[in-house]
Amino acid sequence: MTPRTDIEFNSGAQLPMYAIPELSRLAEAHGFDCAWAGEANNKDPTVMLASIASVTTRLKVGSAIYHTLGRTPATLALQAVGLDELSCGRFLLGIGSSNPTIAQWHGVSFDRPLGRVNEYIKVVQAAMAGEKLNFDGHFFSAHGFKMAFKPSGRKIPIYLAAFGPQMSRLAGALTDGVMINMANPNEISRIAGDVRTGTKEAGKDPDAAEIICKVRCCIANSYSKARDALSQTLTYYALADYYRDLLTRMGFGKEVAVMRSAWEKSGFHAAKDLITDRLFEGLPFVAATSVQEVQEKISPYIEAGATRVILPYVPFSSDVVGEMKDFISKWS
Repeated sequence: MTPRTDIEFNSGAQLPMYAIPELSRLAEAHGFDCAWAGEANNKDPTVMLASIASVTTRLKVGSAIYHTLGRTPATLALQAVGLDELSCGRFLLGIGSSNPTIAQWHGVSFDRPLGRVNEYIKVVQAAMAGEKLNFDGHFFSAHGFKMAFKPSGRKIPIYLAAFGPQMSRLAGALTDGVMINMANPNEISRIAGDVRTGTKEAGKDPDAAEIICKVRCCIANSYSKARDALSQTLTYYALADYYRDLLTRMGFGKEVAVMRSAWEKSGFHAAKDLITDRLFEGLPFVAATSVQEVQEKISPYIEAGATRVILPYVPFSSDVVGEMKDFISKWS
């Protein structure tokens, strides 16, 4: 499987929506394979992906990721089929179990994510295929829903966000691959192994599984400016309870504990000031002064098994659109 390089437009939610069509056409012209949009409390990914699909012809569009807590399976199926139709078969569907923080936003429970995701995906797959739903599970039920139109028949690829062993094996067994966030090359290699175990257990071809990872990057006129911008995002993940296990498994438990202690006593910026070189360089963040540096530093992720590398660009200045245009236009 030939590795591909993709771009993500809404990292940090700073890009204005009006700039997305022009940026997506630029990304298509400069060889990016897919443009992704994520979902949290940022710009709406469905609106963003629709705007990209409507002005491009080759660039794929993907959700990285839609959270299962934000919509019913039937609603997601309608959105996915609609984006696939609008893009003439270029949509890639990334799904994730979400996290306790987002569960609180929506006023829903976050428990037994493995079982919830398993059922959710099965209902979405049936609905996207145009089947009439008749499903009773432990977490979801759906009866009588059927699309009022005939879907194209294309099997929309689904990728499951995962980094734990069980969820990674489920990604291999139930979907077309895994979506990985905040993992370095060694961890990607381990997750890829779990995904392929899941594919084998399901009687599928392990070599067909997509291993998709995110590597955040920033290009500035000095390394320190780029690192400072990226350190904002790194601190957010270091303080998130649901990423603690992943960061600890990668060997950064002590650094994370020190940052959390500083945060509890003195706030976010006190924690950010404690990011060590070892922590920054050991996680998927590329602070650079040129596009060539970014291209060089994503190579280890491909060598670790990534079939797609998504590059969420993080700006260091207030000229968010200008930075993004410059980054894309220099890519080849």
